[in-house]
Amino acid sequence: MITVILFDFDGVLTIDKTGSESITKYISSNGNVPLDLVETCYYRYNQDLLCGKITHRDMWKSFCDEIGQTLDYNVLIDSFKNTKLDSDMITLVKELKQKFTIGMVTDNKVDRIETILEFNNLNKYFDVVSISARLHSGKEANHIFNDTLKKLNVLPEQCIFIDNTENNLVIPKQMGFRTLLFDDENRNFKIFKDQLQDSLK
Repeated sequence: MITVILFDFDGVLTIDKTGSESITKYISSNGNVPLDLVETCYYRYNQDLLCGKITHRDMWKSFCDEIGQTLDYNVLIDSFKNTKLDSDMITLVKELKQKFTIGMVTDNKVDRIETILEFNNLNKYFDVVSISARLHSGKEANHIFNDTLKKLNVLPEQCIFIDNTENNLVIPKQMGFRTLLFDDENRNFKIFKDQLQDSLK
């Protein structure tokens, strides 16, 4: 019996497919820097940010030097706050919280996720938030999922994990989680909701 619903963040609960996409688009637009330059420079640090080897504070000065502009650090924080959430999915999370334990498992940066949840008053809807940068391990390994199970004191068979990337479903499926792929291209909420209801039976 499914008692826990775990969501990926970017591409599932947000409109943009990745957090890096949201960040770079915002910095480019609000810092008046060409998007391709922002992307090239930011992505140089992205993997180390995701696995927690460095923080945004660590790379910000070097990043600004590389794009040729000294941007206020608050531009980055504002990029977090302006992440476009999928309103239908957020409403669904709130509805499901009435019957299920709700969690998030995401390859992401700690400062970004904490800022977004606090800014949008969403912390109360998640019983656990597992972030790759905090655990120094992403969805390519089982550690982030085992840590989530331990914190919730549940078995894999009690959980369904929803992600918009098929490769991210491989490990949890092997572990015994029920999994569901979210179509981030069409974002057909009705179809997804029907699929979720079927998966919960």
